[in-house]
Amino acid sequence: MSVQEYLDKHMLSRKLEDAVNAAVRAKTPDPVLFISNHMKKSVQSVITKVKARQILDSRGIPTVEVDLHTNKGVFRASVPSGDSSGMYEAVELRDGDKGVYLGNGVAKAVKNINDKISEALVGMDPTLQSQIDQAMIDLDKTEKKGELGANAILAVSIAACKAGAAEKEVPLYRHIADLYGKVSPMLPVPAFTVISGGKHAGNNLAIQEIMILPTGANRFVEALQMGTETYHHLKAVITEKYGTHDCNVGESGGFAPNVSSFREALDLVKEAIRRAGYTDKIQIALDVAATNFCIGTKYDLDFKSPQKLGQNFLSAEDMVELYRELCNDFPIVSIEDPFDKEDWEHIKRFSSTGICQVVGDDLLMSNAKRIERAILEYACNALLLKINQVGTVTEVIEVVKQAKEAHWGVVTSHRCGETIDSFIADLSVGLSVGQIKAGAPCRGERLEKYIQLLRIEEELGDQAVYCGVDWKQ
Repeated sequence: MSVQEYLDKHMLSRKLEDAVNAAVRAKTPDPVLFISNHMKKSVQSVITKVKARQILDSRGIPTVEVDLHTNKGVFRASVPSGDSSGMYEAVELRDGDKGVYLGNGVAKAVKNINDKISEALVGMDPTLQSQIDQAMIDLDKTEKKGELGANAILAVSIAACKAGAAEKEVPLYRHIADLYGKVSPMLPVPAFTVISGGKHAGNNLAIQEIMILPTGANRFVEALQMGTETYHHLKAVITEKYGTHDCNVGESGGFAPNVSSFREALDLVKEAIRRAGYTDKIQIALDVAATNFCIGTKYDLDFKSPQKLGQNFLSAEDMVELYRELCNDFPIVSIEDPFDKEDWEHIKRFSSTGICQVVGDDLLMSNAKRIERAILEYACNALLLKINQVGTVTEVIEVVKQAKEAHWGVVTSHRCGETIDSFIADLSVGLSVGQIKAGAPCRGERLEKYIQLLRIEEELGDQAVYCGVDWKQ
C-alpha cells in the first residue's frame, strides 16, 4: 500500500466514524441513509469533467454551452453575444467558415474547452473561482483571450461559479457576494426595453432603445408588474396611432413603430406610463448608441432612411442641446452612449452638466483600462457591464469594484444574442448593482432573467431589499 493509499483509507475511516457518531446523536430512523448523505457532504468536490457543445442564441446564431461536472452534479452555462465587437473587448472566437452557419460557428471554441480547458481544470476545487479563471487565462496566454476564445472561457467560468455555489450549499447570488466580499445582496431596478430602434429594429428610429425604470416600486415583484402593464398599454397606444403592423418587436422585445423622431417615440412611452397610472413611479432611460450614426463629426438621425441620408445632420453641440430638451420634457434619468465611442470631448462635456446618469457602453466596452481613463477624465458616471466583453467571473467582479470605487452606477446588461441562462440576474443581486438591463418583459430569453430575480426576492423574504429610488448606487 502506498503512502497516499494509506492516507486516503484512514481519512475515509475517520469520515465514516464521524458519520456514524452523527447518526447516533441525531437518533435518525434511517441511519444508513443518514450516514450516506453525511459522507457525501464531507467529501470535497472537484471538477471531474468539462464538456462543451454548440447551441443557438436568441437570433439563431451559434454560441457556446458548457456542462461542468463535479462530485456534486452537473452545472450548465451558456454565453450571450452582441451584434458587433470592439477592439477593446475580449475576443469572441468564431470559426469563419462561410459554408457553416455563415461563418458564425463556434466549433473551435467548443474544441478548446473539450480538449484543453477540461484537461487543465480537472481536479480543481470549484469554490476557488479566481484560481480557475487564472488557470484559463494562463492557458490562453493572450491579452484578450484570442487563443481559446472569451466565449469558451466565460462559459466555463460561469459554470464553475454555479458549481462553487453548490459545493458551499448556498444560492448562486450569495456565492457571488462572497467572491466580491460583500454580504448584502440587493434586487436591482429593471430597465425594461419598450421601444427598439437603431440596429436592433427595422424601423427608422436612430436611437437603439427606450427603456422604463420602475424606481417608485417597493419590491421587485411590483416593479415587474409596473413594467409589464406599461408595456401592454404601450402596445395599445401604438395600435391606436399606427395600426397593428407597427407592434412588431425588435431583437430585445421592444416595440418597433416607424416613428420619425426621438420625441415622437418618447411621447408614446409617456402616454403609456400615464395610462398605466405610474406617472410618478416610472422613469425613462435611453440607449442612444450614437456610434452607429456618427458620420465624421456629425450625427445623422436619418441614417436608416436612404432617401433622407445626409438631410438631418446634427453637430455634437446640437446633440447636447437635444438631450437637454428631452430631459426637460420627459422623465429621462439615464442616457447611454450619447456620443461616438471616441468622442471623449463631448461625452465629458455632457457628463459635467449633471443632467442625468451617463452610461458608457461602446465608450468603455467593460474594459478596465478604458474605465480607468473615463474615471480620470470624468467622462461618464456609470458602467454598462457586459460579461462577455470581459471573459471571466473574477474579472467581471474586478471591473465592478473599479466602477463602484469611483462612485459610479453599474448597469448589468444582456446582449442582443441571448440564451436562457439567468446568470446575470444572480450576478446583479450578488454584486448589489442598482440596475439590470435585460430587455422587454416578453421573450423567454429576456424573461428568464426577470423571473430569476422574482425567485431570489421570494427566497430572501423579509431580508429582500429592492434598490428603487437608490438605483444609482
